[in-house]
Amino acid sequence: MYASHGKGSRIWDVDGNEYIDYMGSFGPSLLGFSHAELNKAVYEQIERGTHFALPTESVNQLSKRLVEIIPCAEVVGYQSSGTEANLVNFRLARSFTGKSKIIKFEGHYHGWADELSISVKPLSLKSMGPRNKPWKCLESSGQLESAAAEIIVLPWNDIDILEKTIKRYKHEIAAVITEPVMYNAEPIKPLPGYLEAMRELTKDNDILLIFDEVITGFRVGLGGAQELYGVTPDLVTFAKAFAGGYPIAGVAGRREILQSGVHPAGTFNANPLCVAAAIATLDIIGRPGTYENMQRITDRIKDGVNFLASRYRVNLWCDSQVSIWQLSFGIDGPMRDYRDNFKVDKRTYLDFYKRCLDRGVRLHSGRGRFYISTAHTDKDVDKTLQVFEDVFKEMFNNHV
Repeated sequence: MYASHGKGSRIWDVDGNEYIDYMGSFGPSLLGFSHAELNKAVYEQIERGTHFALPTESVNQLSKRLVEIIPCAEVVGYQSSGTEANLVNFRLARSFTGKSKIIKFEGHYHGWADELSISVKPLSLKSMGPRNKPWKCLESSGQLESAAAEIIVLPWNDIDILEKTIKRYKHEIAAVITEPVMYNAEPIKPLPGYLEAMRELTKDNDILLIFDEVITGFRVGLGGAQELYGVTPDLVTFAKAFAGGYPIAGVAGRREILQSGVHPAGTFNANPLCVAAAIATLDIIGRPGTYENMQRITDRIKDGVNFLASRYRVNLWCDSQVSIWQLSFGIDGPMRDYRDNFKVDKRTYLDFYKRCLDRGVRLHSGRGRFYISTAHTDKDVDKTLQVFEDVFKEMFNNHV
């Protein structure tokens, strides 16, 4: 399938087929496609110039905005992708603490680079090793095994294992990096008190806490998941929805950490074009009612799916969080960590996905995580739920 163009909540393929889109460009398209106000800001910057190898006033304007809205942000730096931003945060943590090890969690994706791409998508429970001491799983051919030497892998949502590990290695651990909500596998929310306990443990042991908000940033609230859950990390990574679809990423955090001597170079870092897109995006999503309306839309989808699941006796779990929603077959409640991911019925989901696509609703082809945008409407939800019911009738009518 090749895309032709998009507008609002819809995309069209090269054959002229129209789809309600819930991929959101893997997350960046928070405003939908071809948003007029975003386009205007970008066009105006194109006329002024797209790259000067000099800072611009607009970068200062953007940084001031981010310091105002992101709880942990005292200083902001910019990169061009989430991978680069997380590499910068690793270096910042090591520079500031003088320690080398990083704790990361099974199923959490922090980028494609060798040191970041470890135990992201293990293929089986067996390959992951024991839960209390997981093995390190490389993700790609050509990846250096030595890149994992300073990485400690742990299961998520288990404060006891985290506490024991920190107690043992606290003099070697520079940072703990986590997605505050686990959105790179089947979506998994933190257990009550988990993030708070993680924050307390890291603070008490002179370990930095890094929130990877590449997905949650600007999608679950203007201040991200740290604002939503009331837990403030030392450093944060953000990208994807930051500029409504344009390639810019950043790190933010405590002043003394970001000014600890690390120099993250990049030719296109904070280029004026993407900065203009980011400012316009923040203007739009910062308007009253934006997040409340997106939560209302995803709640309608969640409630509709759960009603259909009950009617057709389908075993599934559907949940929502502001602009993100999930649908997982084969389970009837929330998962705790990546190991629970193997309980999900992916074969049934793939069948469901294909049937929905044939009817003009585009979901993720590989996992039950979906995005809406500010452009999605109640009419989109009505059509989506009708398509879902038609597909449920085909797939599960014998259950009734």
